[in-house]
Amino acid sequence: MSDGNLIGLGLYTPAEAGRLLRVAPAKISRWLRGHYIQNKFYPPLWASEVSLGDDRVFLSFRDLMETRVADAFIRRGVSAIRVRAAIAVAKEVIGEDRPLSTNRFRTDGREIFLHIIKEDENGEQREQLLNLFRRQFEFNGIIDPLLKTVDFSEDGNPLTWWPGGRRLDVVVDPARSFGQPIDAQSSVPTAVLAAAARQIGDTKAAARAYGVPETSVRNAVEFETMMEQRLAA
Repeated sequence: MSDGNLIGLGLYTPAEAGRLLRVAPAKISRWLRGHYIQNKFYPPLWASEVSLGDDRVFLSFRDLMETRVADAFIRRGVSAIRVRAAIAVAKEVIGEDRPLSTNRFRTDGREIFLHIIKEDENGEQREQLLNLFRRQFEFNGIIDPLLKTVDFSEDGNPLTWWPGGRRLDVVVDPARSFGQPIDAQSSVPTAVLAAAARQIGDTKAAARAYGVPETSVRNAVEFETMMEQRLAA
């Protein structure tokens, strides 16, 4: 895949993805590459959208969002094997290669559900949850807080992510800066603004240097500090 084909996809190494998601890079690599345990091979949870023709692992923005949800499920007690099975079933149901990154998933910590909207004979829509393991409809409303920081298209696919929450106005957009965290208004990478503020020692001067509001620099510094603290934790 050439660099030109990467435009609009986003591009992340496992280390970059791990920094944003607070997931160990080695774990991300295992999920996308597969791994052996006691001579038994466990296949990848899904195939990465990005391949540069060698053995290195890269993630696209969709892969990043898929990893984010897979990690949330596993942290809540759903095994990686069940996540892999859920992905396979969901692909079948909704026809998406990366179904976890859509806005249709829910979990209660034991099972994984797919959010379905069905229309009855009167034309009225009803929301249901399909249990991906029992393939039965459940009527418990389970809200996934991860959805609140992602903007989705009308078909339920992720468009942008606000990794520090919407308050900081820092966005990850695969159509800008290869998906690196940027100031939403100016598109200047947060790493650049934060580095300038630290080097110059003054947020106002850094803001003038890049032609952005001072709040953008302050938000960038706060975001990058938060990322550094995650790495140190």
